Amino acid sequence: MQWEIVIGLEVHAQLSTHSKIFSGASTAYGAPPNTQACVIDLALPGVLPVLNKGAVERAIKFGLAVGAKINSPSIFARKNYFYPDLPKGYQISQYELPVVQGGSIVIQADGVDKSIRLTRAHLEEDAGKSLHEDFHGMSGIDLNRAGTPLLEIVSEPDLRSSIEAVAYAKTLHALVRWIGICDGNMQEGSFRCDANVSVRPRGSDKLGTRCEIKNLNSFRFLERAIDYEARRQIETLEDGGTIRQETRLYDASKDETRTMRSKEDANDYRYFPDPDLLPLEISSGWIEQIQSTLPELPQARCNRYVTEFKLSAYDAGVLTSSRETADYFETTVKQLPTQAKLCANWIMGEINGQLNKDGIEINDCPISSAQLAALLTRISDGTISGKTAKTVFESMWNGELDKDADAVIAAKGLKQISDDSAIEKLVDEVLAANAQQVTDYRNGKEKAFNSLIGQIMKATQGKANPAQVNTILKKKLTG
Repeated sequence: MQWEIVIGLEVHAQLSTHSKIFSGASTAYGAPPNTQACVIDLALPGVLPVLNKGAVERAIKFGLAVGAKINSPSIFARKNYFYPDLPKGYQISQYELPVVQGGSIVIQADGVDKSIRLTRAHLEEDAGKSLHEDFHGMSGIDLNRAGTPLLEIVSEPDLRSSIEAVAYAKTLHALVRWIGICDGNMQEGSFRCDANVSVRPRGSDKLGTRCEIKNLNSFRFLERAIDYEARRQIETLEDGGTIRQETRLYDASKDETRTMRSKEDANDYRYFPDPDLLPLEISSGWIEQIQSTLPELPQARCNRYVTEFKLSAYDAGVLTSSRETADYFETTVKQLPTQAKLCANWIMGEINGQLNKDGIEINDCPISSAQLAALLTRISDGTISGKTAKTVFESMWNGELDKDADAVIAAKGLKQISDDSAIEKLVDEVLAANAQQVTDYRNGKEKAFNSLIGQIMKATQGKANPAQVNTILKKKLTG
């Protein structure tokens, strides 16, 4: 390719406070329009904003998690623009001195680790919402979201493909949920991405003209929007055209981006310090107190799984993709400390597969980690085979016999045959009944061995210990 794609993301993470950033109004989702907008959110004359301490704590927690500088003082500014859903005619945000400056996120794309630099993460209030669908010839305004606390996380233009952009967004999404500052619900608008996309000749250090794609609320739309926009810009340049700096929207139904408005620069917003809000002083003691509440972070836990449990980097990465999955794994493996790989395989395989099929999260998993550990113990001690365990798992998932693995095994008669003499007798019977396959195997036809194994397992309805069957059969055929 003669073109290089350059991408920077601006992510708006809604902070998990119960009230808004400058008022006591609720942030709960789904209320009827304009029922959660108080006098401050409505910008009535004479009202003053009061900063939500919980929002600041969550911003500091994020900054510590990404190794950023926590600025003190930190300044709130007025960002001036005029939309019907912005009652004050300006948004309270941060500009020159954001609460979080710098830091980085490590992503994995195409099996390679890459560090993505962060420019900043600043606190700001959300705007309201314009409603067009339910009105004929006019728009409605819902100000429930006005004043909702956001942390806008801005990356440097270090991303070079839509795959990297999605990996970054997913890593960031997992992190804000992991440290408990955002619920990450993209359908409810709690985690939204704006993608700044430009292209330049490969090898050039000069950035191209960027276009910003607004309000992408799914990872799939993020990938498709970036791919479309990059193609559009490359085709325009190759046809001799120029790229205009503009804000664009992604139309998922048509799988294309389209012009929304010309892109503003910072000076268009006429930022200045908000006179109603004092500079935010953050003491070292406060930072240390918040630091003490941080959990073990995803990368640290991933590294520990590799060293402590001897898991592959891939397995450890899947298990630490969410804090809930990692906690489920840890409580399972605590009961089977020598069987970490077995626990990992079942959580990544059967558990995740069934969760995806039923469209539920691991927090709602009908099989507890203790119940899964009890099932895996019966594989480990030879009571049942791995294949039979899947039958037991299905029964447990469906709520049979109080999800007790031993009860299901006993009720269905699934206990594995592990007695050498009993297996030897079965092997002798199968060999006597399949003389031709015995001859074929001894003449070098390996497939005959597998056929004999199948006959033995069929005779025992799959209950014979496969490893013992294999050993005894081989001994009989070569002895």
